[in-house]
Amino acid sequence: MTTSHAVVVGGGIAGLAAARVLAAAGARVTLLEGSPQVGGKLRVGDIAGLPVDEGAESMLARRPEGIGLVAALGRAETLVHPGTTASAILSRGELRRIPSGQVMGVPSDLRALAGSQILSPAGLARVPLDRILPETRRGDDVSVADYIGARMGREVVDRLVEPLLGGVYAGRAEELSFDATLPAVAAAARTHRSLLAAVRGVRDAAPHGAGPVFATLPDGLGTLPHLVADAITAAGGDVRTGATVRELRRTEHGWRLTVGSARDPEHLDADAVILAVPAPPAARLLEHDVPAAARELARIEYASMAIVTLAYPVSAFPRLPKASGYLVPSVEVGPGGVKAVTFGSVKWPHLRRRDNGLIIVRCSIGRFRDEAVLQRPDAELAAGAIAELAATCGLTELPAETRVTRWGGGLPQYNVGHADRVARVRAAVAGEPGLAVAGAAYDGLGIPACIASATAAADRIIDHLRSRGGFDHGDGAGQAEGTRAQ
Repeated sequence: MTTSHAVVVGGGIAGLAAARVLAAAGARVTLLEGSPQVGGKLRVGDIAGLPVDEGAESMLARRPEGIGLVAALGRAETLVHPGTTASAILSRGELRRIPSGQVMGVPSDLRALAGSQILSPAGLARVPLDRILPETRRGDDVSVADYIGARMGREVVDRLVEPLLGGVYAGRAEELSFDATLPAVAAAARTHRSLLAAVRGVRDAAPHGAGPVFATLPDGLGTLPHLVADAITAAGGDVRTGATVRELRRTEHGWRLTVGSARDPEHLDADAVILAVPAPPAARLLEHDVPAAARELARIEYASMAIVTLAYPVSAFPRLPKASGYLVPSVEVGPGGVKAVTFGSVKWPHLRRRDNGLIIVRCSIGRFRDEAVLQRPDAELAAGAIAELAATCGLTELPAETRVTRWGGGLPQYNVGHADRVARVRAAVAGEPGLAVAGAAYDGLGIPACIASATAAADRIIDHLRSRGGFDHGDGAGQAEGTRAQ
Protein backbone atom coordinates (compact mmCIF):
# COMPACT_ATOMS: atom_id res chain seq x y z
CA MET A 1 0.00 0.00 0.00
CA THR A 2 1.28 3.48 -0.81
CA THR A 3 2.23 6.08 1.77
CA SER A 4 1.67 8.86 -0.76
CA HIS A 5 -1.12 11.26 0.13
CA ALA A 6 -3.22 12.89 -2.61
CA VAL A 7 -5.77 15.59 -1.83
CA VAL A 8 -8.65 16.45 -4.14
CA VAL A 9 -10.22 19.87 -3.59
CA GLY A 10 -13.85 19.93 -4.66
CA GLY A 11 -16.62 17.39 -4.25
CA GLY A 12 -18.50 17.84 -7.51
CA ILE A 13 -18.59 15.01 -10.01
CA ALA A 14 -15.10 15.85 -11.33
CA GLY A 15 -13.49 15.83 -7.90
CA LEU A 16 -15.30 12.66 -6.90
CA ALA A 17 -14.34 10.87 -10.13
CA ALA A 18 -10.69 11.89 -9.70
CA ALA A 19 -10.61 10.77 -6.07
CA ARG A 20 -12.14 7.43 -6.99
CA VAL A 21 -9.44 6.74 -9.61
CA LEU A 22 -6.70 7.69 -7.13
CA ALA A 23 -8.14 5.54 -4.35
CA ALA A 24 -8.55 2.58 -6.69
CA ALA A 25 -4.90 2.97 -7.73
CA GLY A 26 -3.81 2.66 -4.10
CA ALA A 27 -3.19 6.27 -3.12
CA ARG A 28 -4.19 7.56 0.29
CA VAL A 29 -6.86 10.05 -0.74
CA THR A 30 -8.57 12.92 1.05
CA LEU A 31 -11.38 14.76 -0.71
CA LEU A 32 -12.26 18.19 0.67
CA GLU A 33 -15.62 19.77 -0.11
CA GLY A 34 -16.50 23.15 1.34
CA SER A 35 -20.28 22.78 1.27
CA PRO A 36 -22.33 20.51 3.58
CA GLN A 37 -22.68 17.77 0.94
CA VAL A 38 -20.92 16.38 -2.11
CA GLY A 39 -22.36 16.62 -5.60
CA GLY A 40 -21.88 20.20 -6.74
CA LYS A 41 -24.59 20.87 -9.29
CA LEU A 42 -25.91 17.32 -9.08
CA ARG A 43 -28.54 17.32 -6.38
CA VAL A 44 -31.91 15.72 -5.77
CA GLY A 45 -34.68 17.37 -3.80
CA ASP A 46 -38.22 16.43 -2.87
CA ILE A 47 -41.21 17.99 -4.58
CA ALA A 48 -44.72 16.72 -3.95
CA GLY A 49 -43.24 13.57 -2.43
CA LEU A 50 -41.09 12.78 -5.49
CA PRO A 51 -37.28 12.85 -5.79
CA VAL A 52 -36.54 15.26 -8.64
CA ASP A 53 -33.18 16.68 -9.73
CA GLU A 54 -32.50 20.29 -8.82
CA GLY A 55 -29.51 20.58 -11.18
CA ALA A 56 -28.47 18.49 -14.17
CA GLU A 57 -31.06 15.80 -14.83
CA SER A 58 -29.33 13.68 -17.49
CA MET A 59 -26.00 12.86 -19.10
CA LEU A 60 -24.95 11.97 -22.62
CA ALA A 61 -25.12 8.22 -23.09
CA ARG A 62 -23.14 8.24 -26.34
CA ARG A 63 -19.97 9.33 -24.57
CA PRO A 64 -18.51 6.47 -22.54
CA GLU A 65 -17.32 8.25 -19.40
CA GLY A 66 -20.62 8.81 -17.58
CA ILE A 67 -22.26 5.47 -18.21
CA GLY A 68 -18.86 3.82 -17.72
CA LEU A 69 -18.65 5.28 -14.23
CA VAL A 70 -22.15 4.04 -13.41
CA ALA A 71 -21.18 0.59 -14.72
CA ALA A 72 -18.00 0.57 -12.64
CA LEU A 73 -20.16 1.27 -9.59
CA GLY A 74 -22.25 -1.79 -10.39
CA ARG A 75 -25.36 0.23 -11.33
CA ALA A 76 -25.45 -0.10 -15.12
CA GLU A 77 -28.72 -2.04 -15.05
CA THR A 78 -30.45 0.80 -13.20
CA LEU A 79 -29.89 3.43 -15.92
CA VAL A 80 -33.08 4.81 -17.45
CA HIS A 81 -33.56 6.68 -20.71
CA PRO A 82 -35.99 9.31 -22.05
CA GLY A 83 -39.31 8.22 -23.50
CA THR A 84 -38.91 10.96 -26.10
CA THR A 85 -36.20 13.38 -27.15
CA ALA A 86 -38.50 15.40 -29.42
CA SER A 87 -38.45 19.05 -28.40
CA ALA A 88 -39.59 22.41 -29.69
CA ILE A 89 -38.59 26.05 -29.94
CA LEU A 90 -40.91 28.95 -29.19
CA SER A 91 -40.65 31.09 -32.31
CA ARG A 92 -42.89 33.91 -33.42
CA GLY A 93 -45.46 33.04 -30.79
CA GLU A 94 -45.78 29.31 -31.56
CA LEU A 95 -44.12 26.11 -30.36
CA ARG A 96 -42.38 24.64 -33.40
CA ARG A 97 -40.58 21.30 -33.63
CA ILE A 98 -36.78 21.53 -33.81
CA PRO A 99 -35.87 20.42 -37.34
CA SER A 100 -33.98 17.23 -38.07
CA GLY A 101 -30.49 17.48 -39.52
CA GLN A 102 -29.23 20.17 -37.15
CA VAL A 103 -26.20 20.11 -34.85
CA MET A 104 -26.74 22.33 -31.81
CA GLY A 105 -29.11 24.39 -33.92
CA VAL A 106 -26.86 24.73 -36.98
CA PRO A 107 -28.96 23.34 -39.86
CA SER A 108 -27.90 21.00 -42.65
CA ASP A 109 -31.31 20.05 -44.11
CA LEU A 110 -33.04 22.99 -45.79
CA ARG A 111 -36.28 21.08 -46.34
CA ALA A 112 -36.55 20.15 -42.66
CA LEU A 113 -35.66 23.73 -41.70
CA ALA A 114 -38.41 25.12 -43.94
CA GLY A 115 -40.93 22.62 -42.57
CA SER A 116 -40.23 23.67 -38.99
CA GLN A 117 -41.35 27.26 -39.74
CA ILE A 118 -39.01 28.51 -37.03
CA LEU A 119 -37.53 31.15 -39.34
CA SER A 120 -39.38 33.89 -41.13
CA PRO A 121 -39.56 33.64 -44.95
CA ALA A 122 -36.77 36.21 -45.21
CA GLY A 123 -34.64 34.38 -42.64
CA LEU A 124 -35.17 31.07 -44.43
CA ALA A 125 -34.27 32.58 -47.81
CA ARG A 126 -30.97 33.85 -46.37
CA VAL A 127 -29.68 30.40 -45.32
CA PRO A 128 -28.89 28.85 -48.76
CA LEU A 129 -26.69 31.84 -49.64
CA ASP A 130 -24.13 29.98 -47.54
CA ARG A 131 -23.58 27.71 -50.54
CA ILE A 132 -22.34 30.52 -52.80
CA LEU A 133 -20.71 32.95 -50.38
CA PRO A 134 -16.91 33.13 -50.43
CA GLU A 135 -14.98 31.56 -47.56
CA THR A 136 -15.45 33.24 -44.18
CA ARG A 137 -12.05 33.67 -42.57
CA ARG A 138 -11.98 33.37 -38.80
CA GLY A 139 -8.37 33.26 -37.59
CA ASP A 140 -7.67 31.38 -34.37
CA ASP A 141 -11.21 31.72 -32.99
CA VAL A 142 -14.43 33.62 -33.57
CA SER A 143 -17.76 34.00 -31.82
CA VAL A 144 -20.65 31.71 -32.65
CA ALA A 145 -22.74 34.68 -33.77
CA ASP A 146 -20.07 36.16 -36.02
CA TYR A 147 -19.28 32.98 -37.93
CA ILE A 148 -22.72 31.37 -38.21
CA GLY A 149 -24.37 34.74 -38.78
CA ALA A 150 -21.97 35.46 -41.65
CA ARG A 151 -22.70 32.11 -43.27
CA MET A 152 -26.44 31.64 -42.64
CA GLY A 153 -27.86 34.89 -41.34
CA ARG A 154 -28.73 36.30 -37.96
CA GLU A 155 -32.10 34.53 -37.63
CA VAL A 156 -30.41 31.13 -37.52
CA VAL A 157 -28.27 32.41 -34.66
CA ASP A 158 -31.13 34.01 -32.74
CA ARG A 159 -33.85 31.39 -33.20
CA LEU A 160 -31.94 28.12 -33.47
CA VAL A 161 -28.33 28.18 -32.32
CA GLU A 162 -28.49 30.47 -29.30
CA PRO A 163 -31.47 28.66 -27.70
CA LEU A 164 -29.68 25.29 -27.90
CA LEU A 165 -26.35 26.64 -26.71
CA GLY A 166 -28.20 28.60 -24.04
CA GLY A 167 -29.49 25.32 -22.65
CA VAL A 168 -25.89 24.27 -22.04
CA TYR A 169 -24.00 27.47 -21.21
CA ALA A 170 -26.71 30.07 -20.49
CA GLY A 171 -24.42 32.21 -22.63
CA ARG A 172 -24.61 34.71 -25.45
CA ALA A 173 -23.80 33.77 -29.02
CA GLU A 174 -21.95 37.09 -29.52
CA GLU A 175 -19.39 36.00 -26.92
CA LEU A 176 -19.32 32.19 -26.98
CA SER A 177 -16.40 30.61 -28.82
CA PHE A 178 -17.28 28.78 -32.02
CA ASP A 179 -14.33 26.41 -31.60
CA ALA A 180 -14.95 25.66 -27.90
CA THR A 181 -18.73 25.25 -27.94
CA LEU A 182 -19.20 23.61 -31.36
CA PRO A 183 -15.87 21.83 -31.82
CA ALA A 184 -16.98 19.23 -34.37
CA VAL A 185 -18.75 21.82 -36.54
CA ALA A 186 -15.89 24.29 -36.19
CA ALA A 187 -13.34 21.68 -37.23
CA ALA A 188 -15.43 20.63 -40.24
CA ALA A 189 -15.92 24.26 -41.24
CA ARG A 190 -12.17 24.63 -41.65
CA THR A 191 -12.28 22.11 -44.50
CA HIS A 192 -15.58 23.21 -46.11
CA ARG A 193 -16.38 26.60 -47.58
CA SER A 194 -20.10 25.97 -46.98
CA LEU A 195 -21.29 25.62 -43.39
CA LEU A 196 -24.30 23.61 -44.59
CA ALA A 197 -21.90 21.09 -46.11
CA ALA A 198 -19.75 21.06 -42.98
CA VAL A 199 -22.71 20.28 -40.73
CA ARG A 200 -23.94 17.62 -43.14
CA GLY A 201 -20.53 15.99 -42.90
CA VAL A 202 -20.68 16.03 -39.10
CA ARG A 203 -24.15 14.48 -39.20
CA ASP A 204 -23.07 11.78 -41.64
CA ALA A 205 -20.08 10.89 -39.47
CA ALA A 206 -22.17 10.61 -36.30
CA PRO A 207 -23.24 7.12 -35.19
CA HIS A 208 -26.82 6.29 -36.12
CA GLY A 209 -29.02 3.91 -34.17
CA ALA A 210 -26.38 3.65 -31.46
CA GLY A 211 -28.84 3.53 -28.59
CA PRO A 212 -30.32 6.27 -26.40
CA VAL A 213 -28.76 9.72 -26.44
CA PHE A 214 -29.32 10.50 -22.74
CA ALA A 215 -29.46 8.57 -19.49
CA THR A 216 -30.17 9.16 -15.81
CA LEU A 217 -30.70 7.22 -12.60
CA PRO A 218 -34.19 6.30 -11.35
CA ASP A 219 -34.02 8.43 -8.21
CA GLY A 220 -32.32 11.31 -10.01
CA LEU A 221 -28.86 11.97 -11.37
CA GLY A 222 -28.14 13.73 -8.09
CA THR A 223 -27.78 10.32 -6.46
CA LEU A 224 -24.63 9.57 -8.51
CA PRO A 225 -22.21 11.68 -6.40
CA HIS A 226 -23.16 9.79 -3.25
CA LEU A 227 -22.56 6.46 -4.97
CA VAL A 228 -19.09 7.64 -6.00
CA ALA A 229 -18.37 8.96 -2.49
CA ASP A 230 -19.32 5.57 -1.04
CA ALA A 231 -16.91 3.87 -3.47
CA ILE A 232 -14.10 6.21 -2.38
CA THR A 233 -14.61 5.48 1.31
CA ALA A 234 -14.92 1.75 0.59
CA ALA A 235 -11.47 1.94 -1.06
CA GLY A 236 -10.04 3.58 2.07
CA GLY A 237 -10.38 7.23 1.04
CA ASP A 238 -11.58 10.05 3.25
CA VAL A 239 -14.45 12.26 2.03
CA ARG A 240 -14.86 15.41 4.11
CA THR A 241 -17.62 17.98 3.73
CA GLY A 242 -17.76 21.42 5.32
CA ALA A 243 -14.00 21.61 4.70
CA THR A 244 -13.20 24.81 2.82
CA VAL A 245 -9.65 25.12 1.52
CA ARG A 246 -8.47 28.69 2.05
CA GLU A 247 -4.85 28.43 0.93
CA LEU A 248 -2.57 26.19 -1.12
CA ARG A 249 1.21 26.53 -0.90
CA ARG A 250 4.12 24.60 -2.35
CA THR A 251 6.43 22.93 0.23
CA GLU A 252 9.78 21.22 -0.10
CA HIS A 253 8.16 17.80 -0.54
CA GLY A 254 4.73 18.61 -1.93
CA TRP A 255 1.86 20.89 -0.99
CA ARG A 256 0.29 22.31 2.16
CA LEU A 257 -3.42 23.13 2.30
CA THR A 258 -4.98 25.41 4.89
CA VAL A 259 -8.49 24.22 5.70
CA GLY A 260 -11.25 25.81 7.76
CA SER A 261 -11.67 29.21 9.35
CA ALA A 262 -8.96 31.82 9.86
CA ARG A 263 -9.62 31.59 13.59
CA ASP A 264 -9.07 27.83 13.76
CA PRO A 265 -7.13 26.71 10.68
CA GLU A 266 -6.07 23.15 9.95
CA HIS A 267 -2.96 22.42 7.90
CA LEU A 268 -2.93 19.37 5.66
CA ASP A 269 0.19 18.15 3.87
CA ALA A 270 -0.05 16.30 0.57
CA ASP A 271 2.28 14.79 -1.98
CA ALA A 272 -0.09 15.80 -4.75
CA VAL A 273 -3.22 17.94 -5.23
CA ILE A 274 -6.03 18.03 -7.77
CA LEU A 275 -8.07 21.24 -7.89
CA ALA A 276 -11.58 20.31 -9.05
CA VAL A 277 -13.30 23.57 -8.15
CA PRO A 278 -14.66 26.38 -10.36
CA ALA A 279 -12.20 28.79 -11.93
CA PRO A 280 -12.50 31.67 -9.40
CA PRO A 281 -11.59 29.61 -6.29
CA ALA A 282 -8.95 27.73 -8.29
CA ALA A 283 -7.43 31.09 -9.26
CA ARG A 284 -7.31 32.19 -5.62
CA LEU A 285 -5.62 28.96 -4.53
CA LEU A 286 -3.00 29.16 -7.30
CA GLU A 287 -2.33 32.87 -6.99
CA HIS A 288 0.86 32.54 -4.92
CA ASP A 289 2.68 29.59 -6.50
CA VAL A 290 1.22 29.37 -10.04
CA PRO A 291 0.33 32.99 -10.86
CA ALA A 292 0.28 32.42 -14.64
CA ALA A 293 -2.50 29.84 -14.27
CA ALA A 294 -4.30 32.01 -11.73
CA ARG A 295 -4.41 34.97 -14.11
CA GLU A 296 -5.97 32.91 -16.88
CA LEU A 297 -8.49 31.22 -14.59
CA ALA A 298 -9.58 34.59 -13.21
CA ARG A 299 -10.63 35.58 -16.75
CA ILE A 300 -13.17 32.76 -17.06
CA GLU A 301 -16.58 34.27 -16.38
CA TYR A 302 -19.66 32.46 -15.05
CA ALA A 303 -23.42 32.71 -15.61
CA SER A 304 -26.02 32.30 -12.88
CA MET A 305 -29.38 30.61 -13.30
CA ALA A 306 -32.37 29.28 -11.42
CA ILE A 307 -34.55 26.23 -11.92
CA VAL A 308 -38.22 26.48 -10.99
CA THR A 309 -39.76 23.03 -10.52
CA LEU A 310 -43.55 22.82 -10.61
CA ALA A 311 -45.82 19.90 -9.77
CA TYR A 312 -49.14 20.25 -11.63
CA PRO A 313 -52.19 18.02 -11.38
CA VAL A 314 -52.78 16.19 -14.66
CA SER A 315 -56.14 17.97 -14.91
CA ALA A 316 -54.26 21.26 -15.41
CA PHE A 317 -53.17 20.21 -18.91
CA PRO A 318 -55.73 20.55 -21.71
CA ARG A 319 -53.70 17.80 -23.37
CA LEU A 320 -50.48 16.14 -22.31
CA PRO A 321 -47.47 17.49 -24.25
CA LYS A 322 -45.86 15.09 -26.71
CA ALA A 323 -42.46 16.78 -26.63
CA SER A 324 -39.94 16.57 -23.80
CA GLY A 325 -39.94 20.36 -23.59
CA TYR A 326 -39.16 23.55 -25.45
CA LEU A 327 -36.55 26.29 -25.67
CA VAL A 328 -37.17 30.03 -25.69
CA PRO A 329 -34.85 32.20 -27.83
CA SER A 330 -33.67 35.39 -26.14
CA VAL A 331 -35.64 37.37 -28.72
CA GLU A 332 -38.81 35.65 -27.46
CA VAL A 333 -38.12 35.53 -23.70
CA GLY A 334 -41.05 36.98 -21.76
CA PRO A 335 -41.05 39.07 -18.58
CA GLY A 336 -40.67 35.93 -16.46
CA GLY A 337 -37.26 35.24 -17.98
CA VAL A 338 -37.95 31.56 -18.77
CA LYS A 339 -35.49 30.26 -21.39
CA ALA A 340 -36.27 26.53 -21.32
CA VAL A 341 -39.08 24.24 -20.16
CA THR A 342 -38.80 20.49 -19.56
CA PHE A 343 -41.87 18.30 -19.09
CA GLY A 344 -40.18 15.87 -16.74
CA SER A 345 -43.07 13.44 -16.53
CA VAL A 346 -43.19 13.23 -20.34
CA LYS A 347 -39.45 12.98 -20.85
CA TRP A 348 -38.89 10.33 -18.16
CA PRO A 349 -41.42 7.44 -18.22
CA HIS A 350 -40.10 6.10 -14.91
CA LEU A 351 -41.11 9.39 -13.27
CA ARG A 352 -44.54 9.34 -14.88
CA ARG A 353 -45.26 5.87 -13.49
CA ARG A 354 -44.97 7.03 -9.91
CA ASP A 355 -45.92 10.69 -10.01
CA ASN A 356 -49.14 10.36 -7.99
CA GLY A 357 -51.23 11.93 -10.75
CA LEU A 358 -48.90 14.91 -11.08
CA ILE A 359 -46.95 16.34 -14.00
CA ILE A 360 -43.48 17.59 -13.07
CA VAL A 361 -42.28 20.61 -15.08
CA ARG A 362 -38.87 22.31 -14.85
CA CYS A 363 -38.34 25.91 -16.02
CA SER A 364 -34.85 27.39 -16.45
CA ILE A 365 -34.38 31.11 -15.86
CA GLY A 366 -31.38 33.37 -16.35
CA ARG A 367 -28.42 33.73 -18.68
CA PHE A 368 -25.04 35.44 -18.85
CA ARG A 369 -25.11 39.21 -18.27
CA ASP A 370 -28.82 39.07 -17.46
CA GLU A 371 -28.59 38.36 -13.74
CA ALA A 372 -31.05 41.14 -12.82
CA VAL A 373 -33.96 38.76 -13.37
CA LEU A 374 -32.51 36.45 -10.71
CA GLN A 375 -32.55 39.20 -8.11
CA ARG A 376 -36.30 38.72 -7.80
CA PRO A 377 -37.61 36.75 -4.81
CA ASP A 378 -38.47 33.07 -5.23
CA ALA A 379 -42.20 33.78 -5.36
CA GLU A 380 -41.74 36.10 -8.35
CA LEU A 381 -39.58 33.57 -10.21
CA ALA A 382 -42.23 30.91 -9.64
CA ALA A 383 -44.99 33.28 -10.77
CA GLY A 384 -43.07 34.02 -13.97
CA ALA A 385 -42.74 30.30 -14.70
CA ILE A 386 -46.45 29.75 -14.05
CA ALA A 387 -47.34 32.64 -16.38
CA GLU A 388 -45.05 31.18 -19.08
CA LEU A 389 -46.84 27.82 -18.96
CA ALA A 390 -50.22 29.49 -18.98
CA ALA A 391 -49.28 31.37 -22.15
CA THR A 392 -47.70 28.50 -24.07
CA CYS A 393 -49.60 25.45 -22.80
CA GLY A 394 -52.95 26.96 -21.84
CA LEU A 395 -52.67 25.97 -18.18
CA THR A 396 -55.33 27.57 -16.02
CA GLU A 397 -54.73 25.74 -12.74
CA LEU A 398 -52.01 26.58 -10.25
CA PRO A 399 -49.32 24.00 -9.44
CA ALA A 400 -49.78 21.85 -6.36
CA GLU A 401 -46.23 22.63 -5.28
CA THR A 402 -43.28 24.74 -6.43
CA ARG A 403 -39.55 24.70 -5.73
CA VAL A 404 -36.95 27.31 -6.69
CA THR A 405 -33.29 26.29 -6.88
CA ARG A 406 -30.65 28.95 -7.51
CA TRP A 407 -27.25 28.24 -9.01
CA GLY A 408 -25.20 31.40 -8.53
CA GLY A 409 -22.18 31.47 -10.83
CA GLY A 410 -22.95 27.93 -11.87
CA LEU A 411 -22.00 27.82 -15.58
CA PRO A 412 -18.55 28.70 -16.95
CA GLN A 413 -18.61 30.70 -20.15
CA TYR A 414 -16.59 29.29 -23.03
CA ASN A 415 -16.07 32.68 -24.64
CA VAL A 416 -13.83 33.48 -27.61
CA GLY A 417 -10.28 32.37 -26.87
CA HIS A 418 -11.34 29.77 -24.30
CA ALA A 419 -9.33 26.88 -25.74
CA ASP A 420 -6.12 28.93 -25.79
CA ARG A 421 -6.80 30.12 -22.24
CA VAL A 422 -7.21 26.55 -21.03
CA ALA A 423 -4.02 25.54 -22.83
CA ARG A 424 -2.13 28.29 -20.99
CA VAL A 425 -3.58 27.16 -17.66
CA ARG A 426 -2.52 23.59 -18.30
CA ALA A 427 0.95 24.63 -19.46
CA ALA A 428 1.47 26.57 -16.23
CA VAL A 429 0.15 23.74 -14.07
CA ALA A 430 2.29 21.18 -15.95
CA GLY A 431 5.37 22.96 -14.61
CA GLU A 432 4.33 22.15 -11.04
CA PRO A 433 4.98 18.51 -10.04
CA GLY A 434 2.10 16.89 -8.19
CA LEU A 435 -0.54 19.41 -9.28
CA ALA A 436 -3.47 18.99 -11.67
CA VAL A 437 -6.79 20.68 -12.44
CA ALA A 438 -10.15 19.26 -13.51
CA GLY A 439 -13.79 20.22 -13.91
CA ALA A 440 -16.33 22.03 -16.03
CA ALA A 441 -14.16 25.09 -16.66
CA TYR A 442 -11.84 23.28 -19.08
CA ASP A 443 -13.06 20.83 -21.73
CA GLY A 444 -16.85 20.67 -21.47
CA LEU A 445 -19.71 21.24 -19.05
CA GLY A 446 -21.40 17.86 -19.38
CA ILE A 447 -20.92 15.05 -16.89
CA PRO A 448 -18.93 12.80 -19.27
CA ALA A 449 -16.59 15.70 -20.11
CA CYS A 450 -16.06 16.46 -16.42
CA ILE A 451 -15.29 12.80 -15.71
CA ALA A 452 -12.84 12.72 -18.64
CA SER A 453 -10.99 15.75 -17.26
CA ALA A 454 -10.96 14.13 -13.81
CA THR A 455 -9.50 10.89 -15.15
CA ALA A 456 -6.78 12.80 -17.04
CA ALA A 457 -5.91 14.75 -13.87
CA ALA A 458 -5.82 11.58 -11.77
CA ASP A 459 -3.58 9.85 -14.33
CA ARG A 460 -1.17 12.80 -14.16
CA ILE A 461 -1.01 12.51 -10.38
CA ILE A 462 -0.60 8.73 -10.45
CA ASP A 463 2.33 9.10 -12.87
CA HIS A 464 3.89 11.67 -10.56
CA LEU A 465 3.51 9.52 -7.45
CA ARG A 466 4.87 6.46 -9.24
CA SER A 467 7.89 8.44 -10.43
CA ARG A 468 8.63 9.18 -6.78
CA GLY A 469 8.26 5.54 -5.79
CA GLY A 470 5.07 6.32 -3.95
CA PHE A 471 3.10 3.33 -5.19
CA ASP A 472 3.25 -0.36 -4.52
CA HIS A 473 2.97 -1.57 -8.13
CA GLY A 474 0.55 -4.27 -7.20
CA ASP A 475 -3.15 -4.89 -7.22
CA GLY A 476 -4.20 -1.30 -6.62
CA ALA A 477 -2.90 0.01 -9.92
CA GLY A 478 -4.44 -2.85 -11.83
CA GLN A 479 -7.79 -2.18 -10.19
CA ALA A 480 -7.65 1.45 -11.28
CA GLU A 481 -6.87 0.50 -14.85
CA GLY A 482 -9.78 -1.92 -14.86
CA THR A 483 -12.30 0.57 -13.56
CA ARG A 484 -11.25 3.24 -16.09
CA ALA A 485 -11.62 0.80 -18.95
CA GLN A 486 -15.26 0.01 -18.18
